[in-house]
Amino acid sequence: MMKEKSISASKASLVFFLCQMISALDVPLDSKLLEELSQPPTITQQSPKDYIVDPRENIVIQCEAKGKPPPSFSWTRNGTHFDIDKDAQVTMKPNSGTLVVNIMNGVKAEAYEGVYQCTARNERGAAISNNIVIRPSRSPLWTKEKLEPNHVREGDSLVLNCRPPVGLPPPIIFWMDNAFQRLPQSERVSQGLNGDLYFSNVQPEDTREDYICYARFNHTQTIQQKQPISVKVFSMDSLNDTIAANLSDTDIYGAKPVTERPPVLLTPTGSTSNKVELRGNVLLLECIAAGLPTPVIRWIKEGGELPANRTFFENFKKTLKIIDVSEADSGNYKCTARNTLGSTHHVISVTVKAAPYWITAPRNLVLSPGEDGTLICRANGNPKPSISWLTNGVPIAIAPEDPSRKVDGDTIIFSAVQERSSAVYQCNASNEYGYLLANAFVNVLAEPPRILTPANKLYQVIADSPALIDCAYFGSPKPEIEWFRGVKGSILRGNEYVFHDNGTLEIPVAQKDSTGTYTCVARNKLGKTQNEVQLEVKDPTMIIKQPQYKVIQRSAQASFECVIKHDPTLIPTVIWLKDNNELPDDERFLVGKDNLTIMNVTDKDDGTYTCIVNTTLDSVSASAVLTVVAAPPTPAIIYARPNPPLDLELTGQLERSIELSWVPGEENNSPITNFVIEYEDGLHEPGVWHYQTEVPGSQTTVQLKLSPYVNYSFRVIAVNEIGRSQPSEPSEQYLTKSANPDENPSNVQGIGSEPDNLVITWESLKGFQSNGPGLQYKVSWRQKDVDDEWTSVVVANVSKYIVSGTPTFVPYEIKVQALNDLGYAPEPSEVIGHSGEDLPMVAPGNVQVHVINSTLAKVHWDPVPLKSVRGHLQGYKVYYWKVQSLSRRSKRHVEKKILTFRGNKTFGMLPGLEPYSSYKLNVRVVNGKGEGPASPDKVFKTPEGVPSPPSFLKITNPTLDSLTLEWGSPTHPNGVLTSYILKFQPINNTHELGPLVEIRIPANESSLILKNLNYSTRYKFYFNAQTSVGSGSQITEEAVTIMDEVQPLYPRIRNVTTAAAETYANISWEYEGPDHANFYVEYGVAGSKEDWKKEIVNGSRSFFVLKGLTPGTAYKVRVGAEGLSGFRSSEDLFETGPAMASRQVDIATQGWFIGLMCAVALLILILLIVCFIRRNKGGKYPVKEKEDAHADPEIQPMKEDDGTFGEYSDAEDHKPLKKGSRTPSDRTVKKEDSDDSLVDYGEGVNGQFNEDGSFIGQYSGKKEKEPAEGNESSEAPSPVNAMNSFV
Repeated sequence: MMKEKSISASKASLVFFLCQMISALDVPLDSKLLEELSQPPTITQQSPKDYIVDPRENIVIQCEAKGKPPPSFSWTRNGTHFDIDKDAQVTMKPNSGTLVVNIMNGVKAEAYEGVYQCTARNERGAAISNNIVIRPSRSPLWTKEKLEPNHVREGDSLVLNCRPPVGLPPPIIFWMDNAFQRLPQSERVSQGLNGDLYFSNVQPEDTREDYICYARFNHTQTIQQKQPISVKVFSMDSLNDTIAANLSDTDIYGAKPVTERPPVLLTPTGSTSNKVELRGNVLLLECIAAGLPTPVIRWIKEGGELPANRTFFENFKKTLKIIDVSEADSGNYKCTARNTLGSTHHVISVTVKAAPYWITAPRNLVLSPGEDGTLICRANGNPKPSISWLTNGVPIAIAPEDPSRKVDGDTIIFSAVQERSSAVYQCNASNEYGYLLANAFVNVLAEPPRILTPANKLYQVIADSPALIDCAYFGSPKPEIEWFRGVKGSILRGNEYVFHDNGTLEIPVAQKDSTGTYTCVARNKLGKTQNEVQLEVKDPTMIIKQPQYKVIQRSAQASFECVIKHDPTLIPTVIWLKDNNELPDDERFLVGKDNLTIMNVTDKDDGTYTCIVNTTLDSVSASAVLTVVAAPPTPAIIYARPNPPLDLELTGQLERSIELSWVPGEENNSPITNFVIEYEDGLHEPGVWHYQTEVPGSQTTVQLKLSPYVNYSFRVIAVNEIGRSQPSEPSEQYLTKSANPDENPSNVQGIGSEPDNLVITWESLKGFQSNGPGLQYKVSWRQKDVDDEWTSVVVANVSKYIVSGTPTFVPYEIKVQALNDLGYAPEPSEVIGHSGEDLPMVAPGNVQVHVINSTLAKVHWDPVPLKSVRGHLQGYKVYYWKVQSLSRRSKRHVEKKILTFRGNKTFGMLPGLEPYSSYKLNVRVVNGKGEGPASPDKVFKTPEGVPSPPSFLKITNPTLDSLTLEWGSPTHPNGVLTSYILKFQPINNTHELGPLVEIRIPANESSLILKNLNYSTRYKFYFNAQTSVGSGSQITEEAVTIMDEVQPLYPRIRNVTTAAAETYANISWEYEGPDHANFYVEYGVAGSKEDWKKEIVNGSRSFFVLKGLTPGTAYKVRVGAEGLSGFRSSEDLFETGPAMASRQVDIATQGWFIGLMCAVALLILILLIVCFIRRNKGGKYPVKEKEDAHADPEIQPMKEDDGTFGEYSDAEDHKPLKKGSRTPSDRTVKKEDSDDSLVDYGEGVNGQFNEDGSFIGQYSGKKEKEPAEGNESSEAPSPVNAMNSFV
């Protein structure tokens, strides 16, 4: 188990290059080991491929290499051997391949132009450098030319050509005037990429004679200047005056006024153009237009969007800048110039090509005899680069044969290598835009294991924290590492330990019993070695009595406690802080062993006090707040703030000092403790008062120090314990003389805002710090470590200067010196700044993932070269996400997680992984500018883990000797389920447990019938699932078998009855058993395999209403009692009624309503009997009166207003009973209108129920569908119809 965790899966990673393997294993190699092991040469430093040198200085061509034995060096020049001994001007540095060409003896640098290549060789192979092209820098003078003045009419466009001399490298162009001030630029006036100065339209203020183009050559630190260009703009008013002065009054004269013009492109010309740029470079596109009003430029990409985060607009949006371009940025870019009179546009077709770039660069191999390995060299580019191999600097096709190697395109395969197979291989990837050359050696070593960690090293940790015990090792083949507890203890295994690839043993949570001796054993086929180390686990430090919040009156005493408990072998130190700072240096603060006491508390003591306890292994802290309040004042004495001082007087005036005196005001019963002196600078900041100094309350004079060039006035404020007085009246003013500045700006910094600039900032001097008029700053800078001369510029009273055209992220020495009209401040100190950062160019390589256990993995990567970071290395980010679960094979929404590792760290832990899942990750380097490209996605899988508990366990159908168990599979199987484990045992009345029985159940089962159980016995069940890793957590349940099948076990629930309506049902039952039982109702769709739904019954009622049921659906229902496991009623089935078009809501099952209806029916019956008797006796009945008063209803006219039939409209149906009740004209009650229908009584499927489930008989009849026709009958009406009319 331990071997699987500590040995990498790839056979090639069993061997390693000496220094690189140390990084991978996180252990250092000592110097003795490095001296003993052979190593082919490795180029460690070389000059750039395109090397432009300063022709005034010696040429240094770098070539450094390492190896064992130390390599020898040789050079070629222009493809042939360069014999250094025959050239007296060329020397090679000792123990190095670096060449130094001495050109101080009158030799011209041009004589050494050419292509140089260095070879480093020892007995194990030869490494070669890139082809280094040497070219001296050139900064030629401007050609002399006669420049004619430019006479331009106001509103016309103008282009001032710069045409700088061709230099190497090309110069940086800028326009200035005779005073060395940059010419202001705007949307109207701007400098193009070619250095020319463009005017979209000229204005009278553009008239001047000192338009000067400057060219700065950085390599030679020289600036060349073109002859000044004169521009004279004629305005329309002045032109008209000139014409008027030369013509008679009778002549017609007058120049046309300034006319507005639509845009015209000054550059580029035409409607289309083409541009080719290389991948990774900066793409610059430019459009400058003439027109009046000044045109506005807009950019778009046809058929796409401008790339976010990489697109910038410069030169007032006339220049489109896209950094780090790729092939996806190819396409047509359209610029449009627009003003109020129209628009014009230009389309630039951009094609992005690519010099070769690495996909997989070859990496060094360290193999042991007989092992296999591969060198892989993969590159891409546009066009696709060709790959060629060399060995020891010779093309592999003509190199000596090696039977252990086979070349297969971009891969060399090694089989059964021998010690003579050691060599250095070169891979060359090239296309028309450049080439890549990489050296990678194959070093065949046979070394027995060695442990580099010192013997008996002592490790100390705090309990409950991780413990890391090192076992740094080396060997070839890579040794296997095993750990033992004690000298002869058993091998360590299990999840309580983590075994790292570098040999380190990690105890994630160390306990006191982890203390002891640990033995590390390293072995390979050449031998075995071991080492013992000691681990001590200490008790944690704790604050057992913490400081408490306190409210203290002034002048009282405050005390905070801090009582600690610590390991007796550790020595604690206690530190007290106030507001996270050191305690004031005041004798009132007394620090004891376990407390802090503050004597004579004042308002200044308000704040948060923190007790910090430190040991060599841990630290703890606790805080409390102190609030100071005023003591209750003595009624007899009124305390108040003092009155302001009086009679301020200035005496003893000198250039840098003066004496101030005053008379104190009234103290108001509280002694004056001190006086505060403030000053006003009427010259620089009138009306603003600044703190000068303060003196004790017994002092009424003070000698004040003054600064030059300040118009002083002073005021004094008295202070007592109550507060501060009002300020005194200001003193007379005193103006000091001017002088050189005494100090320089502070907080000087150099931080680039763009990859090609350096922004120098500083905090400007305050007005009184200038010491005189004309405050300016001399800003100086030079590139660090290249022996450049200082470049300086004097700027106005600002706080920033931008140096353009700098290399990306190089260090600069910077200083800023103040000066005024009288001279300079003292020489300033130098600070180090850096030019602007750019996004990293290279992704971390060799990303490896080592899965430690099912929820934890460790990721390794190689650090990127610092030069490729192009900024301050902030760290690495690891993006990882779950692709799918291996058990479910179902993908889900990808949620990427990000872990950031600060600094130059090359490994990290990925916690919280899900077992048995597939993951992907990539790594990116981060600098101050942002993230670099991502490494290729790395796929890894977590092993199986133990499953979660089964989702449920239900026990049903108890009989005399059997129980039925049903369960659900685990929510998180964390692997492939192999089986379920069921354990159960009987429980007697005293809760004692009987013998435990265990059953293994196949993983595809979901229910089980346990037979041959004891009757009337309670059983406790333990149930869990298993994978190949082990068992998961278990769930428990209890159930009881019944006593016999004839007489149910007491208590019991029986006679479950159901009355169903359309969407609800009333469930009732009978319960026999103890009081205070809590019932629940379970129900579900009949025949469905879905889980039972459960409803809790409030109180001890024996009925319940199930709501929200589906009409026309068959349901199953059962009743159970809470707390009695397995105690439920038998199932009952019922069916809801079909949905009705219009539901009536009945309340007729209520007792009060039934009684009311009975009383009404009895009353109506009595009235009908009385009416019948009166009718038989000849008495008149109101209905008869109706007949006498109206004609036959069949011939009554229809009302015009509402279309109803006279008296017998629908409104009459709702009149009181005295109007009489109507029956059909045939004096019979129609069968379909009978109120005796069982449906109306609610006994059919359409019967209605109240919300509480009680039954409602349909006592009211149906409403008649149309009015009665024919004459009213004099017979007694139907009682039911009479009741219908009443209701």
